[in-house]
Amino acid sequence: MMKQLIFLVILTTFPLSVTQAQSDTTRASAAATRAVFQPSAYIVPVGLMTAGLITQGAISRHVQSEVVGRYPGFSSHVDDVGQFVPTLAVLGLGALGIKGKHAFGDQVVLTILSHGVAQAITQGLKYTVAYPRPDGVGNESFPSGHTSFAFTGAALLAQEYGERSGWYSVAGYGMATTVGALRVMKNRHWLADVLFSAGVGIGSTELVYQLYPWLRRVVFHKKNMALVPIYTGSSTGVCMMAVF
Repeated sequence: MMKQLIFLVILTTFPLSVTQAQSDTTRASAAATRAVFQPSAYIVPVGLMTAGLITQGAISRHVQSEVVGRYPGFSSHVDDVGQFVPTLAVLGLGALGIKGKHAFGDQVVLTILSHGVAQAITQGLKYTVAYPRPDGVGNESFPSGHTSFAFTGAALLAQEYGERSGWYSVAGYGMATTVGALRVMKNRHWLADVLFSAGVGIGSTELVYQLYPWLRRVVFHKKNMALVPIYTGSSTGVCMMAVF
Protein backbone atom coordinates (compact mmCIF):
# COMPACT_ATOMS: atom_id res chain seq x y z
CA MET A 1 0.00 0.00 0.00
CA MET A 2 2.84 2.38 0.91
CA LYS A 3 4.63 1.66 -2.42
CA GLN A 4 1.44 2.39 -4.33
CA LEU A 5 0.99 5.67 -2.46
CA ILE A 6 4.57 6.77 -3.20
CA PHE A 7 4.13 5.86 -6.88
CA LEU A 8 0.86 7.84 -7.01
CA VAL A 9 2.52 10.92 -5.47
CA ILE A 10 5.40 10.76 -7.99
CA LEU A 11 3.01 10.23 -10.90
CA THR A 12 0.82 13.20 -9.96
CA THR A 13 3.69 15.55 -9.08
CA PHE A 14 5.84 15.05 -12.21
CA PRO A 15 3.33 16.45 -14.73
CA LEU A 16 2.83 19.50 -12.49
CA SER A 17 6.58 20.08 -12.42
CA VAL A 18 6.82 19.82 -16.20
CA THR A 19 3.88 22.17 -16.64
CA GLN A 20 5.43 24.66 -14.23
CA ALA A 21 8.78 24.49 -16.06
CA GLN A 22 7.06 25.03 -19.40
CA SER A 23 5.15 27.97 -17.94
CA ASP A 24 8.37 29.51 -16.57
CA THR A 25 10.08 29.08 -19.95
CA THR A 26 7.13 30.68 -21.75
CA ARG A 27 7.15 33.65 -19.38
CA ALA A 28 10.92 34.06 -19.76
CA SER A 29 10.60 33.93 -23.54
CA ALA A 30 7.83 36.52 -23.52
CA ALA A 31 9.85 38.78 -21.24
CA ALA A 32 12.82 38.56 -23.61
CA THR A 33 10.69 39.94 -26.46
CA ARG A 34 9.17 42.86 -24.54
CA ALA A 35 10.53 46.39 -24.64
CA VAL A 36 12.02 47.20 -21.22
CA PHE A 37 11.93 50.86 -20.24
CA GLN A 38 14.79 51.83 -17.93
CA PRO A 39 14.52 55.53 -17.00
CA SER A 40 17.94 55.56 -15.33
CA ALA A 41 19.59 54.93 -18.71
CA TYR A 42 18.47 58.39 -19.87
CA ILE A 43 20.04 60.38 -17.03
CA VAL A 44 23.26 61.06 -18.95
CA PRO A 45 21.72 61.90 -22.36
CA VAL A 46 18.99 64.08 -20.85
CA GLY A 47 21.63 65.79 -18.71
CA LEU A 48 23.74 66.52 -21.80
CA MET A 49 20.79 67.87 -23.75
CA THR A 50 19.75 70.03 -20.82
CA ALA A 51 23.31 71.34 -20.53
CA GLY A 52 23.19 72.18 -24.22
CA LEU A 53 20.03 74.21 -23.76
CA ILE A 54 21.37 75.97 -20.65
CA THR A 55 24.66 76.96 -22.30
CA GLN A 56 22.96 78.24 -25.45
CA GLY A 57 23.54 81.96 -25.86
CA ALA A 58 25.88 83.95 -23.63
CA ILE A 59 27.82 80.98 -22.20
CA SER A 60 28.48 79.46 -25.64
CA ARG A 61 29.51 82.83 -27.07
CA HIS A 62 31.98 83.34 -24.23
CA VAL A 63 33.46 79.87 -24.68
CA GLN A 64 33.70 80.37 -28.45
CA SER A 65 35.48 83.67 -27.98
CA GLU A 66 38.05 82.03 -25.70
CA VAL A 67 38.59 79.03 -27.98
CA VAL A 68 38.88 81.03 -31.22
CA GLY A 69 41.19 83.50 -29.51
CA ARG A 70 43.47 80.68 -28.41
CA TYR A 71 43.31 78.70 -31.67
CA PRO A 72 42.78 81.27 -34.45
CA GLY A 73 42.28 79.77 -37.89
CA PHE A 74 42.36 76.21 -36.55
CA SER A 75 41.84 73.59 -39.25
CA SER A 76 41.59 69.80 -39.17
CA HIS A 77 39.87 66.93 -40.96
CA VAL A 78 40.08 64.55 -38.00
CA ASP A 79 36.47 65.32 -37.06
CA ASP A 80 35.25 64.60 -40.61
CA VAL A 81 36.80 61.13 -40.51
CA GLY A 82 36.64 60.49 -36.77
CA GLN A 83 32.85 60.70 -36.62
CA PHE A 84 32.68 57.35 -38.46
CA VAL A 85 35.35 55.53 -36.42
CA PRO A 86 33.20 54.23 -33.50
CA THR A 87 30.51 52.91 -35.86
CA LEU A 88 33.06 51.25 -38.14
CA ALA A 89 34.65 49.71 -35.04
CA VAL A 90 31.34 48.07 -34.04
CA LEU A 91 30.67 46.67 -37.49
CA GLY A 92 34.30 45.68 -38.01
CA LEU A 93 34.46 43.74 -34.75
CA GLY A 94 31.16 42.03 -35.53
CA ALA A 95 32.24 41.15 -39.07
CA LEU A 96 35.45 39.62 -37.70
CA GLY A 97 33.38 37.34 -35.48
CA ILE A 98 34.29 39.00 -32.18
CA LYS A 99 31.33 38.26 -29.94
CA GLY A 100 29.32 41.24 -28.77
CA LYS A 101 25.94 41.56 -27.10
CA HIS A 102 24.17 40.68 -30.37
CA ALA A 103 24.91 38.66 -33.48
CA PHE A 104 26.41 40.57 -36.41
CA GLY A 105 23.11 40.73 -38.32
CA ASP A 106 21.40 42.30 -35.32
CA GLN A 107 24.31 44.71 -34.91
CA VAL A 108 23.78 45.96 -38.46
CA VAL A 109 20.07 46.54 -37.83
CA LEU A 110 20.73 48.24 -34.48
CA THR A 111 23.31 50.48 -36.12
CA ILE A 112 20.92 51.52 -38.89
CA LEU A 113 18.07 52.19 -36.47
CA SER A 114 20.20 54.10 -33.94
CA HIS A 115 21.72 56.37 -36.56
CA GLY A 116 18.34 56.76 -38.23
CA VAL A 117 16.70 58.02 -35.04
CA ALA A 118 19.64 60.25 -34.08
CA GLN A 119 19.96 61.85 -37.51
CA ALA A 120 16.21 62.32 -37.87
CA ILE A 121 16.24 64.34 -34.64
CA THR A 122 19.46 66.16 -35.53
CA GLN A 123 18.57 67.11 -39.08
CA GLY A 124 14.99 67.93 -38.16
CA LEU A 125 16.11 70.40 -35.48
CA LYS A 126 18.99 71.71 -37.60
CA TYR A 127 16.71 72.99 -40.35
CA THR A 128 13.81 73.88 -38.06
CA VAL A 129 15.78 75.94 -35.54
CA ALA A 130 18.10 77.41 -38.24
CA TYR A 131 20.59 78.74 -35.67
CA PRO A 132 23.57 80.64 -37.17
CA ARG A 133 27.00 79.02 -37.03
CA PRO A 134 29.70 80.80 -35.03
CA ASP A 135 31.74 81.46 -38.19
CA GLY A 136 28.70 83.00 -39.84
CA VAL A 137 28.67 80.50 -42.72
CA GLY A 138 25.20 78.95 -42.74
CA ASN A 139 22.32 78.62 -40.30
CA GLU A 140 22.54 74.91 -39.51
CA SER A 141 24.51 75.08 -36.29
CA PHE A 142 22.11 73.48 -33.79
CA PRO A 143 22.58 70.54 -33.31
CA SER A 144 25.90 69.19 -34.62
CA GLY A 145 25.52 66.35 -37.12
CA HIS A 146 29.17 65.27 -36.76
CA THR A 147 28.84 65.07 -32.98
CA SER A 148 25.53 63.19 -32.88
CA PHE A 149 26.86 60.66 -35.42
CA ALA A 150 30.07 60.16 -33.43
CA PHE A 151 28.27 59.71 -30.09
CA THR A 152 25.72 57.34 -31.63
CA GLY A 153 28.61 55.17 -32.78
CA ALA A 154 30.29 55.44 -29.37
CA ALA A 155 27.08 54.38 -27.63
CA LEU A 156 26.74 51.42 -30.02
CA LEU A 157 30.32 50.36 -29.28
CA ALA A 158 29.69 50.61 -25.53
CA GLN A 159 26.43 48.67 -25.78
CA GLU A 160 27.92 45.83 -27.82
CA TYR A 161 31.43 45.50 -26.39
CA GLY A 162 31.54 47.58 -23.20
CA GLU A 163 30.91 44.53 -21.03
CA ARG A 164 33.67 42.65 -22.83
CA SER A 165 36.19 45.37 -21.99
CA GLY A 166 35.74 48.88 -20.65
CA TRP A 167 38.41 50.09 -23.07
CA TYR A 168 35.95 49.81 -25.95
CA SER A 169 33.72 52.37 -24.25
CA VAL A 170 36.68 54.60 -23.39
CA ALA A 171 37.94 54.51 -26.99
CA GLY A 172 34.52 55.17 -28.50
CA TYR A 173 33.56 58.04 -26.23
CA GLY A 174 37.10 59.41 -26.40
CA MET A 175 36.88 59.67 -30.19
CA ALA A 176 33.37 61.14 -30.04
CA THR A 177 34.48 63.77 -27.52
CA THR A 178 37.42 64.63 -29.77
CA VAL A 179 35.05 65.13 -32.70
CA GLY A 180 32.85 67.45 -30.65
CA ALA A 181 35.81 69.45 -29.38
CA LEU A 182 37.20 69.87 -32.91
CA ARG A 183 33.85 71.17 -34.15
CA VAL A 184 34.11 73.96 -31.58
CA MET A 185 37.81 74.61 -32.25
CA LYS A 186 37.13 74.87 -36.00
CA ASN A 187 34.52 77.54 -35.19
CA ARG A 188 31.79 75.49 -36.86
CA HIS A 189 29.70 74.85 -33.75
CA TRP A 190 28.88 76.36 -30.41
CA LEU A 191 29.44 74.47 -27.16
CA ALA A 192 25.66 74.14 -26.80
CA ASP A 193 25.40 72.39 -30.17
CA VAL A 194 27.98 69.79 -29.19
CA LEU A 195 26.56 69.05 -25.74
CA PHE A 196 23.00 68.68 -27.02
CA SER A 197 24.11 66.48 -29.92
CA ALA A 198 26.06 64.15 -27.63
CA GLY A 199 22.87 63.60 -25.64
CA VAL A 200 20.89 62.94 -28.83
CA GLY A 201 23.36 60.29 -29.99
CA ILE A 202 23.50 58.44 -26.68
CA GLY A 203 19.77 58.74 -25.99
CA SER A 204 18.74 57.57 -29.46
CA THR A 205 20.92 54.48 -29.19
CA GLU A 206 19.58 53.66 -25.73
CA LEU A 207 16.00 54.01 -26.97
CA VAL A 208 16.62 51.67 -29.90
CA TYR A 209 18.28 49.05 -27.69
CA GLN A 210 15.38 49.11 -25.23
CA LEU A 211 12.81 48.77 -28.02
CA TYR A 212 14.73 46.18 -30.04
CA PRO A 213 13.32 43.01 -28.37
CA TRP A 214 9.81 44.24 -29.18
CA LEU A 215 10.81 45.26 -32.72
CA ARG A 216 12.29 41.82 -33.38
CA ARG A 217 9.09 40.10 -32.26
CA VAL A 218 6.60 42.42 -33.97
CA VAL A 219 8.45 43.62 -37.08
CA PHE A 220 11.70 41.88 -37.96
CA HIS A 221 10.42 38.31 -37.81
CA LYS A 222 8.18 39.05 -40.78
CA LYS A 223 9.25 37.79 -44.16
CA ASN A 224 7.54 40.69 -45.96
CA MET A 225 10.02 43.31 -44.71
CA ALA A 226 12.96 44.91 -46.48
CA LEU A 227 15.63 47.53 -45.85
CA VAL A 228 16.13 49.67 -48.96
CA PRO A 229 18.94 52.22 -49.44
CA ILE A 230 17.76 55.70 -50.52
CA TYR A 231 19.43 58.77 -51.99
CA THR A 232 17.71 62.17 -52.06
CA GLY A 233 20.34 64.03 -54.05
CA SER A 234 21.89 65.63 -50.98
CA SER A 235 21.85 62.83 -48.43
CA THR A 236 21.74 59.06 -48.16
CA GLY A 237 19.85 56.74 -45.84
CA VAL A 238 17.95 53.50 -45.41
CA CYS A 239 14.20 53.03 -45.68
CA MET A 240 12.49 50.14 -43.91
CA MET A 241 9.37 48.79 -45.59
CA ALA A 242 7.08 46.20 -44.00
CA VAL A 243 3.62 44.84 -44.67
CA PHE A 244 1.54 44.14 -41.54
